Amino acid sequence: MEKIKAIFVPGNGGDNYKDRWRPYLKEELEKLGISTVNVDFPDPVLASMKAWLSFLKELGADENTILIGHSSGAEASMRYAENNKLLGTVLISACHTDLGLQNEIEAGYYDEPWQWDIIKNNQKWIVQLHSTDDPFINIEEARFVHEKLGSEYYEFNDRGHFADKKEFPEVVEAIKRKLV
Repeated sequence: MEKIKAIFVPGNGGDNYKDRWRPYLKEELEKLGISTVNVDFPDPVLASMKAWLSFLKELGADENTILIGHSSGAEASMRYAENNKLLGTVLISACHTDLGLQNEIEAGYYDEPWQWDIIKNNQKWIVQLHSTDDPFINIEEARFVHEKLGSEYYEFNDRGHFADKKEFPEVVEAIKRKLV
């Protein structure tokens, strides 16, 4: 088997590779022998689907890749899996609608119906994390995605949008379990 790679897919709004828990995850995953790609994405404010899916292809996302997508990055990860084989995805604060927000509408992730079965079948596993107190994406969105994808689902009550944490051991542990 080829070496496993994890690509961090950030949220919109100018999120950058030095933010939040990404440096922690990079360090912890590399201890497990997983190479990581933790870079700024093009069009970071809007996070347009066209730019981001092309960029994921340029980064070499393939059947030996884990996409770790946060917020808009989760939607990018799901859309990428509609047309590409992956090892797995970690979806953090995922949604399936544009939430009535203009920037989400413009990003383009919601223009076509989701191909849930293809997303599931193009990867070996899907882990999903969400919090009931997320101020941007309501819990019903996450539960719907979980229902459609049959993801391994973790629901928290006190994590918000997972934006304030510097560490994220739950992601490391979930990936460890999947790679056994």
